[in-house]
Amino acid sequence: MPRPIEALVHPAALAHNLARARAQAPNARVWAVVKARAYGHGIERAFEGLRAADGFACLDLAEAQQLRELDWRGPILLLEGAFEPRDLELCSRLKLTHVVHSPAQIDWLAMHKTHEPHSVYLKLNSGMNRLGFAPTAFRAAHARLSALPQVDEIGLMTHFSDADGPRLGQDGIDHQLAVFETATEGLAGERSLANSAATLRHTERAAQDWVRPGILLYGSAPDFPAHDAAHWDLRPAMSLRSQVIGVQTLQPGDTVGYGSSFTAQAPMRIGTVACGYADGYPRHAGTGTPVLVDGQRTRTLGRVSMDMLAVDLTELSASGWGSEVTLWGESARGAVLSIDEVAHAAGTIGYELMCAVTARVPMRVA
Repeated sequence: MPRPIEALVHPAALAHNLARARAQAPNARVWAVVKARAYGHGIERAFEGLRAADGFACLDLAEAQQLRELDWRGPILLLEGAFEPRDLELCSRLKLTHVVHSPAQIDWLAMHKTHEPHSVYLKLNSGMNRLGFAPTAFRAAHARLSALPQVDEIGLMTHFSDADGPRLGQDGIDHQLAVFETATEGLAGERSLANSAATLRHTERAAQDWVRPGILLYGSAPDFPAHDAAHWDLRPAMSLRSQVIGVQTLQPGDTVGYGSSFTAQAPMRIGTVACGYADGYPRHAGTGTPVLVDGQRTRTLGRVSMDMLAVDLTELSASGWGSEVTLWGESARGAVLSIDEVAHAAGTIGYELMCAVTARVPMRVA
Protein backbone atom coordinates (compact mmCIF):
# COMPACT_ATOMS: atom_id res chain seq x y z
CA MET A 1 0.00 0.00 0.00
CA PRO A 2 1.38 3.45 -0.87
CA ARG A 3 1.81 6.01 1.87
CA PRO A 4 -1.62 7.60 2.44
CA ILE A 5 -0.96 11.15 1.34
CA GLU A 6 -1.96 12.88 -1.88
CA ALA A 7 -2.68 16.28 -3.35
CA LEU A 8 -5.85 16.63 -5.39
CA VAL A 9 -6.23 19.30 -8.08
CA HIS A 10 -9.80 20.44 -8.76
CA PRO A 11 -10.39 21.65 -12.35
CA ALA A 12 -13.94 22.75 -11.55
CA ALA A 13 -12.58 25.07 -8.86
CA LEU A 14 -10.05 26.52 -11.29
CA ALA A 15 -12.79 27.17 -13.83
CA HIS A 16 -14.95 28.79 -11.14
CA ASN A 17 -12.12 31.05 -9.98
CA LEU A 18 -11.33 32.06 -13.56
CA ALA A 19 -14.98 32.98 -14.00
CA ARG A 20 -14.73 35.10 -10.84
CA ALA A 21 -11.81 37.01 -12.36
CA ARG A 22 -13.88 37.64 -15.49
CA ALA A 23 -16.84 38.78 -13.43
CA GLN A 24 -14.63 41.27 -11.58
CA ALA A 25 -13.16 42.63 -14.81
CA PRO A 26 -15.82 42.03 -17.47
CA ASN A 27 -14.31 44.42 -20.01
CA ALA A 28 -10.80 42.98 -19.84
CA ARG A 29 -9.21 39.89 -21.30
CA VAL A 30 -7.51 37.45 -18.95
CA TRP A 31 -3.94 36.20 -18.84
CA ALA A 32 -4.14 33.12 -16.61
CA VAL A 33 -0.80 33.01 -14.79
CA VAL A 34 0.65 29.48 -14.66
CA LYS A 35 4.23 30.18 -13.61
CA ALA A 36 5.90 27.94 -11.01
CA ARG A 37 4.16 24.84 -12.41
CA ALA A 38 0.80 26.59 -12.13
CA TYR A 39 1.58 27.58 -8.54
CA GLY A 40 2.49 24.01 -7.67
CA HIS A 41 -0.61 22.42 -9.23
CA GLY A 42 1.12 21.30 -12.42
CA ILE A 43 0.34 22.96 -15.74
CA GLU A 44 -0.81 19.65 -17.20
CA ARG A 45 -3.33 19.27 -14.35
CA ALA A 46 -4.49 22.89 -14.25
CA PHE A 47 -4.82 23.37 -17.99
CA GLU A 48 -8.35 22.05 -18.51
CA GLY A 49 -9.72 24.13 -15.68
CA LEU A 50 -8.13 27.28 -17.11
CA ARG A 51 -8.68 26.59 -20.81
CA ALA A 52 -11.31 29.33 -21.04
CA ALA A 53 -8.67 32.02 -20.42
CA ASP A 54 -7.82 34.40 -23.27
CA GLY A 55 -4.14 33.69 -22.81
CA PHE A 56 -1.62 32.09 -20.48
CA ALA A 57 1.26 33.87 -18.75
CA CYS A 58 4.30 31.86 -17.72
CA LEU A 59 7.85 32.37 -16.56
CA ASP A 60 10.09 30.41 -18.88
CA LEU A 61 10.29 28.74 -22.25
CA ALA A 62 9.78 25.23 -20.86
CA GLU A 63 6.39 26.25 -19.50
CA ALA A 64 5.47 27.87 -22.81
CA GLN A 65 6.55 24.74 -24.67
CA GLN A 66 4.38 22.64 -22.37
CA LEU A 67 1.36 24.80 -23.09
CA ARG A 68 1.86 24.36 -26.83
CA GLU A 69 2.23 20.60 -26.36
CA LEU A 70 -1.13 20.68 -24.56
CA ASP A 71 -2.48 22.05 -27.87
CA TRP A 72 -2.95 25.62 -26.68
CA ARG A 73 -2.91 27.79 -29.81
CA GLY A 74 -3.83 31.08 -28.18
CA PRO A 75 -1.60 33.83 -26.78
CA ILE A 76 1.20 33.03 -24.34
CA LEU A 77 3.02 35.75 -22.43
CA LEU A 78 6.58 35.23 -21.19
CA LEU A 79 6.56 37.31 -18.02
CA GLU A 80 10.30 37.93 -17.67
CA GLY A 81 11.03 37.85 -21.37
CA ALA A 82 14.15 36.42 -22.93
CA PHE A 83 17.10 35.48 -20.71
CA GLU A 84 19.60 35.30 -23.59
CA PRO A 85 19.55 36.17 -27.32
CA ARG A 86 18.88 32.66 -28.59
CA ASP A 87 15.65 32.53 -26.54
CA LEU A 88 14.15 34.77 -29.22
CA GLU A 89 14.34 31.92 -31.74
CA LEU A 90 12.01 29.83 -29.61
CA CYS A 91 9.79 32.85 -28.98
CA SER A 92 9.39 33.06 -32.75
CA ARG A 93 8.77 29.35 -33.19
CA LEU A 94 6.23 29.17 -30.33
CA LYS A 95 4.63 32.51 -31.28
CA LEU A 96 5.10 33.99 -27.82
CA THR A 97 4.46 37.49 -26.60
CA HIS A 98 7.35 38.41 -24.33
CA VAL A 99 8.12 41.13 -21.85
CA VAL A 100 10.92 43.60 -22.50
CA HIS A 101 12.21 45.09 -19.27
CA SER A 102 15.87 45.91 -19.97
CA PRO A 103 18.01 47.61 -22.62
CA ALA A 104 19.83 44.30 -23.29
CA GLN A 105 16.59 42.68 -24.42
CA ILE A 106 16.06 45.48 -26.94
CA ASP A 107 19.64 44.96 -28.18
CA TRP A 108 18.94 41.25 -28.68
CA LEU A 109 15.79 42.02 -30.66
CA ALA A 110 17.71 44.44 -32.86
CA MET A 111 20.15 41.65 -33.77
CA HIS A 112 17.51 38.94 -34.11
CA LYS A 113 16.73 37.57 -37.57
CA THR A 114 13.08 36.69 -37.91
CA HIS A 115 10.51 36.40 -40.69
CA GLU A 116 7.65 37.46 -38.44
CA PRO A 117 7.88 40.43 -36.08
CA HIS A 118 7.48 39.85 -32.35
CA SER A 119 4.68 40.96 -30.09
CA VAL A 120 6.09 42.38 -26.86
CA TYR A 121 5.09 44.11 -23.66
CA LEU A 122 7.28 46.99 -22.55
CA LYS A 123 7.48 46.95 -18.76
CA LEU A 124 7.56 50.08 -16.64
CA ASN A 125 9.13 50.13 -13.20
CA SER A 126 6.43 52.23 -11.56
CA GLY A 127 7.68 51.69 -8.00
CA MET A 128 8.03 47.95 -7.42
CA ASN A 129 11.76 48.33 -8.16
CA ARG A 130 12.16 44.80 -9.40
CA LEU A 131 12.07 44.76 -13.21
CA GLY A 132 11.27 47.37 -15.81
CA PHE A 133 12.41 50.68 -17.27
CA ALA A 134 12.48 53.73 -15.04
CA PRO A 135 9.85 56.34 -15.94
CA THR A 136 12.56 58.64 -17.28
CA ALA A 137 13.79 55.93 -19.67
CA PHE A 138 10.46 54.43 -20.67
CA ARG A 139 9.61 56.56 -23.68
CA ALA A 140 13.09 56.21 -25.15
CA ALA A 141 12.80 52.43 -24.81
CA HIS A 142 9.41 52.56 -26.51
CA ALA A 143 10.85 54.61 -29.35
CA ARG A 144 13.68 52.10 -29.84
CA LEU A 145 11.27 49.19 -29.97
CA SER A 146 8.93 51.03 -32.33
CA ALA A 147 11.78 51.56 -34.79
CA LEU A 148 12.70 47.87 -34.99
CA PRO A 149 11.35 45.81 -37.90
CA GLN A 150 11.61 42.79 -35.58
CA VAL A 151 8.82 44.21 -33.39
CA ASP A 152 5.15 44.45 -34.23
CA GLU A 153 2.70 45.11 -31.40
CA ILE A 154 3.96 46.81 -28.24
CA GLY A 155 1.86 46.42 -25.12
CA LEU A 156 2.42 48.43 -21.95
CA MET A 157 2.57 46.91 -18.50
CA THR A 158 3.62 47.34 -14.90
CA HIS A 159 3.26 45.40 -11.65
CA PHE A 160 1.75 46.62 -8.40
CA SER A 161 3.61 46.17 -5.12
CA ASP A 162 0.75 47.04 -2.73
CA ALA A 163 -2.52 46.23 -4.48
CA ASP A 164 -3.46 44.03 -1.51
CA GLY A 165 -3.54 46.92 0.97
CA PRO A 166 -2.50 50.48 1.78
CA ARG A 167 0.94 51.98 1.25
CA LEU A 168 2.20 54.70 3.55
CA GLY A 169 -1.34 55.68 4.45
CA GLN A 170 -2.56 55.82 0.85
CA ASP A 171 -4.45 53.44 -1.40
CA GLY A 172 -1.98 50.76 -2.43
CA ILE A 173 -1.99 51.46 -6.18
CA ASP A 174 -2.31 55.27 -6.23
CA HIS A 175 1.38 56.10 -6.57
CA GLN A 176 2.13 53.47 -9.22
CA LEU A 177 -0.99 54.12 -11.24
CA ALA A 178 -0.11 57.82 -11.44
CA VAL A 179 3.42 56.98 -12.60
CA PHE A 180 2.10 54.58 -15.23
CA GLU A 181 -0.45 57.03 -16.59
CA THR A 182 2.14 59.78 -16.92
CA ALA A 183 4.78 57.54 -18.52
CA THR A 184 2.39 56.01 -21.05
CA GLU A 185 0.30 59.06 -21.92
CA GLY A 186 -0.28 59.20 -25.67
CA LEU A 187 1.38 55.84 -26.36
CA ALA A 188 -0.58 53.25 -28.30
CA GLY A 189 -0.77 49.67 -27.15
CA GLU A 190 -2.78 47.36 -24.94
CA ARG A 191 -2.35 47.87 -21.21
CA SER A 192 -1.92 45.18 -18.56
CA LEU A 193 -1.62 46.27 -14.94
CA ALA A 194 -3.81 44.20 -12.64
CA ASN A 195 -2.53 41.20 -10.71
CA SER A 196 -4.90 39.15 -8.52
CA ALA A 197 -5.22 41.76 -5.79
CA ALA A 198 -5.81 44.60 -8.22
CA THR A 199 -8.30 42.52 -10.20
CA LEU A 200 -10.37 41.94 -7.06
CA ARG A 201 -9.88 45.23 -5.24
CA HIS A 202 -9.21 47.94 -7.85
CA THR A 203 -11.16 46.82 -10.90
CA GLU A 204 -12.38 50.19 -12.13
CA ARG A 205 -8.92 51.76 -12.26
CA ALA A 206 -6.54 48.86 -12.78
CA ALA A 207 -8.39 46.37 -14.98
CA GLN A 208 -7.64 47.83 -18.38
CA ASP A 209 -7.17 45.73 -21.55
CA TRP A 210 -5.75 42.61 -19.87
CA VAL A 211 -5.71 41.42 -16.25
CA ARG A 212 -3.14 38.93 -14.96
CA PRO A 213 -4.74 36.85 -12.18
CA GLY A 214 -2.46 34.33 -10.51
CA ILE A 215 -3.09 33.32 -6.92
CA LEU A 216 -6.84 33.97 -7.07
CA LEU A 217 -7.17 31.28 -9.76
CA TYR A 218 -5.94 28.72 -7.25
CA GLY A 219 -8.39 29.67 -4.52
CA SER A 220 -6.27 31.85 -2.27
CA ALA A 221 -7.22 35.38 -1.26
CA PRO A 222 -4.42 37.80 -2.23
CA ASP A 223 -5.34 40.16 0.60
CA PHE A 224 -5.77 37.64 3.45
CA PRO A 225 -6.40 38.22 6.34
CA ALA A 226 -8.26 41.42 5.40
CA HIS A 227 -10.50 39.20 3.27
CA ASP A 228 -10.65 35.45 2.97
CA ALA A 229 -11.32 33.25 -0.04
CA ALA A 230 -14.99 32.92 0.87
CA HIS A 231 -15.35 36.71 0.77
CA TRP A 232 -14.19 36.71 -2.85
CA ASP A 233 -16.14 33.51 -3.63
CA LEU A 234 -12.97 31.57 -4.47
CA ARG A 235 -12.76 27.79 -4.23
CA PRO A 236 -9.64 25.78 -3.31
CA ALA A 237 -7.98 24.31 -6.39
CA MET A 238 -5.77 21.99 -4.33
CA SER A 239 -6.56 19.71 -1.42
CA LEU A 240 -3.71 18.12 0.52
CA ARG A 241 -5.05 15.01 2.26
CA SER A 242 -3.56 12.25 4.39
CA GLN A 243 -4.64 9.84 7.11
CA VAL A 244 -4.15 9.16 10.79
CA ILE A 245 -1.63 6.32 10.98
CA GLY A 246 -1.30 6.09 14.77
CA VAL A 247 -3.16 7.04 17.95
CA GLN A 248 -1.69 7.81 21.37
CA THR A 249 -3.27 8.56 24.74
CA LEU A 250 -1.55 11.25 26.79
CA GLN A 251 -1.60 11.98 30.49
CA PRO A 252 -0.92 15.36 32.06
CA GLY A 253 2.77 16.17 31.70
CA ASP A 254 3.30 14.04 28.57
CA THR A 255 4.95 15.86 25.69
CA VAL A 256 4.65 15.59 21.92
CA GLY A 257 7.35 15.49 19.27
CA TYR A 258 10.89 16.76 18.92
CA GLY A 259 11.87 19.39 21.44
CA SER A 260 8.86 18.56 23.64
CA SER A 261 7.28 21.82 22.53
CA PHE A 262 3.77 20.75 23.55
CA THR A 263 2.88 19.46 27.01
CA ALA A 264 -0.51 17.94 27.82
CA GLN A 265 -2.35 19.66 30.66
CA ALA A 266 -5.08 17.00 30.85
CA PRO A 267 -5.76 13.53 29.43
CA MET A 268 -5.78 13.66 25.64
CA ARG A 269 -6.04 11.53 22.50
CA ILE A 270 -3.76 12.49 19.66
CA GLY A 271 -3.32 11.18 16.16
CA THR A 272 -0.14 10.85 14.13
CA VAL A 273 -0.58 11.92 10.50
CA ALA A 274 1.45 10.83 7.48
CA CYS A 275 2.56 14.30 6.48
CA GLY A 276 5.67 16.30 7.34
CA TYR A 277 8.01 18.95 6.08
CA ALA A 278 9.49 16.56 3.50
CA ASP A 279 6.03 16.62 1.90
CA GLY A 280 5.97 20.40 1.86
CA TYR A 281 3.99 21.02 5.02
CA PRO A 282 5.67 23.93 6.84
CA ARG A 283 7.94 22.90 9.71
CA HIS A 284 7.33 26.28 11.33
CA ALA A 285 3.60 25.53 11.71
CA GLY A 286 3.33 25.28 15.47
CA THR A 287 0.71 24.00 17.89
CA GLY A 288 -2.74 25.30 16.99
CA THR A 289 -2.42 25.29 13.21
CA PRO A 290 -5.90 24.36 11.91
CA VAL A 291 -6.50 20.96 10.32
CA LEU A 292 -9.56 18.86 9.44
CA VAL A 293 -9.98 15.28 10.64
CA ASP A 294 -12.97 13.50 9.09
CA GLY A 295 -14.12 16.94 8.01
CA GLN A 296 -14.06 18.30 11.56
CA ARG A 297 -11.84 21.14 12.60
CA THR A 298 -9.07 20.51 15.11
CA ARG A 299 -5.44 21.56 15.60
CA THR A 300 -1.88 20.37 15.21
CA LEU A 301 0.24 19.69 18.29
CA GLY A 302 3.96 20.06 18.78
CA ARG A 303 6.66 20.27 16.17
CA VAL A 304 6.21 19.07 12.58
CA SER A 305 8.77 16.40 11.77
CA MET A 306 10.07 15.19 8.41
CA ASP A 307 7.39 12.59 7.74
CA MET A 308 4.73 13.07 10.42
CA LEU A 309 2.80 15.56 12.49
CA ALA A 310 0.40 15.25 15.43
CA VAL A 311 -3.23 16.34 15.66
CA ASP A 312 -5.59 16.68 18.60
CA LEU A 313 -8.31 13.99 18.62
CA THR A 314 -9.52 14.64 22.16
CA GLU A 315 -12.91 16.01 21.09
CA LEU A 316 -13.21 13.71 18.05
CA SER A 317 -14.17 10.44 19.68
CA ALA A 318 -15.23 8.81 16.40
CA SER A 319 -11.93 9.56 14.70
CA GLY A 320 -8.81 7.46 14.90
CA TRP A 321 -6.71 5.07 12.85
CA GLY A 322 -7.41 5.60 9.13
CA SER A 323 -9.35 8.83 9.57
CA GLU A 324 -9.04 11.28 6.70
CA VAL A 325 -6.92 14.35 7.42
CA THR A 326 -7.21 17.46 5.27
CA LEU A 327 -4.14 19.66 5.69
CA TRP A 328 -5.70 22.30 3.44
CA GLY A 329 -8.41 22.44 0.82
CA GLU A 330 -11.64 20.44 0.71
CA SER A 331 -12.25 17.25 2.64
CA ALA A 332 -14.09 14.29 1.14
CA ARG A 333 -17.06 15.33 3.28
CA GLY A 334 -17.16 18.81 1.76
CA ALA A 335 -15.68 20.81 4.63
CA VAL A 336 -13.17 23.43 3.52
CA LEU A 337 -9.99 24.59 5.22
CA SER A 338 -8.47 27.59 3.48
CA ILE A 339 -4.79 27.30 2.63
CA ASP A 340 -4.54 30.93 3.73
CA GLU A 341 -5.51 30.02 7.29
CA VAL A 342 -2.85 27.33 7.45
CA ALA A 343 -0.23 29.63 5.96
CA HIS A 344 -1.14 32.48 8.33
CA ALA A 345 -0.78 30.19 11.35
CA ALA A 346 2.66 29.19 10.04
CA GLY A 347 3.74 32.77 9.44
CA THR A 348 3.80 32.52 5.66
CA ILE A 349 1.44 32.85 2.67
CA GLY A 350 -0.65 30.44 0.66
CA TYR A 351 1.56 30.94 -2.40
CA GLU A 352 4.49 29.31 -0.62
CA LEU A 353 2.52 26.29 0.57
CA MET A 354 1.13 25.59 -2.90
CA CYS A 355 4.54 25.79 -4.49
CA ALA A 356 6.24 23.80 -1.73
CA VAL A 357 4.39 20.48 -2.12
CA THR A 358 7.22 18.08 -2.87
CA ALA A 359 7.65 15.52 -5.62
CA ARG A 360 7.13 12.58 -3.27
CA VAL A 361 3.47 13.58 -2.76
CA PRO A 362 1.30 11.93 -5.44
CA MET A 363 -0.75 14.57 -7.22
CA ARG A 364 -3.79 13.83 -9.34
CA VAL A 365 -6.80 15.52 -10.86
CA ALA A 366 -9.89 14.99 -8.73
